[in-house]
Amino acid sequence: MKLRILYHGNCFDGVSSAAVFTKFYKAKIHPDADVYYTPTMHRAGNAFDSDQFDGDENAIVDFKYSSDERLTWWFDHHQSAFLSEADEAHFLADTSGKKFLDVTSKSCAEFIARIAKEKFGFEDPSLSELIEWAHIIDGALYDSPAQCVELRSSALKLMQIIEGERDPKFVEKIIRDLTEKSLDEILESDEIQAKLKPILEKHWAMVDLIKERAIYDRGVVTFDLTDRLVEGYNKFIPYYFFPETTYNVSLTRSDFRTKISVGSNPWAPRPRTHNIAELCEKYGGGGHAVVGAVSLAPGELEKGKQYMKEIVEELKFDD
Repeated sequence: MKLRILYHGNCFDGVSSAAVFTKFYKAKIHPDADVYYTPTMHRAGNAFDSDQFDGDENAIVDFKYSSDERLTWWFDHHQSAFLSEADEAHFLADTSGKKFLDVTSKSCAEFIARIAKEKFGFEDPSLSELIEWAHIIDGALYDSPAQCVELRSSALKLMQIIEGERDPKFVEKIIRDLTEKSLDEILESDEIQAKLKPILEKHWAMVDLIKERAIYDRGVVTFDLTDRLVEGYNKFIPYYFFPETTYNVSLTRSDFRTKISVGSNPWAPRPRTHNIAELCEKYGGGGHAVVGAVSLAPGELEKGKQYMKEIVEELKFDD
């Protein structure tokens, strides 16, 4: 019995969701299942390849819906969960009892755990710490920007590794470890420590770069990193240096996409007035009310700059 899990790649909640679903599935559905993992990334156009659904059962966690008939399980909590109205209609017509959406949940890991308990009678106390941190990280429920930028906890250090790691096999090992070990135990391993040192060095270099590049104007911090290949960065760095801002908009470029990231400051003195998911949807992106993104093709840099400019103007306060 082969289970394929497609999870939100380079995302702590995506990885946590894969681990939580794995433990639930093996406890309640098929104890002897062989589980395989595929990271899935937001990109321009279709988010899936047809050959990704190669299991006897296939699950998507913390990522957009697919109407592919081979999809068996689905859990998501994003407002922009559907690539098309047809996909949404397909989901609403589903009667399998194995596909779930809750846009009010702060994390998908917490959502999976809740559904597993309420509908399938599954609960595993060993997952509590992981679920709590996924909830904090994906819901941006930090005590302060310093907590998530200074990375003092095991969970936040592991988050940096997950967000920066390019080898899906290494992330797969982390997922499997999360089903068996505590966060502290995982972080103490020699493999993780070897990964962590250069990642922390890169993180603090990025902190310095964003401090140098970022510009604040009328409630919005902006910066452009497209002169470097940057796939991700700690999203709370702008609020660390600009606690007065309400929004952050950045432009980055990697080998597979040009990305506009849009976020809101959880500690902002002026509250958010825009639904960021709806704003990003105007440009083919999506996300949550408080954070979102637009993914374009790698060569669409000028389009990205224009979209970014329009988004920034939309978000700026009048004074």
